[in-house]
Amino acid sequence: MNKTIKLAIVTAAVAASSFAMAQDKAALVKQFLDMQRPGIEALARGLVEQSSAPIAQAGSQYLQTQVPAEKRESAAKAADAELKKYFDETYPVVRDKAVQLAPTTIGPLMDQTFSEDELRQLLAWISSPLSKKYQDLNPKMQTALTEKLVAETRASVEPKMRALDASVAQALGAPTAPPDQPAAKAAAPAKAPAKK
Repeated sequence: MNKTIKLAIVTAAVAASSFAMAQDKAALVKQFLDMQRPGIEALARGLVEQSSAPIAQAGSQYLQTQVPAEKRESAAKAADAELKKYFDETYPVVRDKAVQLAPTTIGPLMDQTFSEDELRQLLAWISSPLSKKYQDLNPKMQTALTEKLVAETRASVEPKMRALDASVAQALGAPTAPPDQPAAKAAAPAKAPAKK
């Protein structure tokens, strides 16, 4: 064979090998994304829950301070039903979009950051019993740290929160509580209109 033919054969072999490696790497990235789907769905769930949390919190405060006691239970049930309806309608949309976007957002990062061999190691680690044990322990570790952190910082954070509440209420022109009382205690429940 002449030199040109040998070079063409070697070039074709290298190109075919590179293409096969790229396909193998793409398959590993896809496998990683498939394994991460529960986490991606949990992220979507968290986003939807966070989006409605301020509304739920404001509603709860209003319920406790402005709704007559005899109407609170039914009003709370109606508000809970609306929050559930929002979640049930919104979560599937956000979840499906997150799953759809993961290959084009996370996939390229994985492809650029990890070699094929590193992806294999990562997948082996994620699939290992040790990793599963760690993942099971992780929420408990976060809870333990969160509880201790809240307990240790409550005394210094609560006065700041009360001051913030009063400052925001003042900025909005809403009634404010004295600095040593939470706003909810200062606001008296609204009275029901007198029956004629």
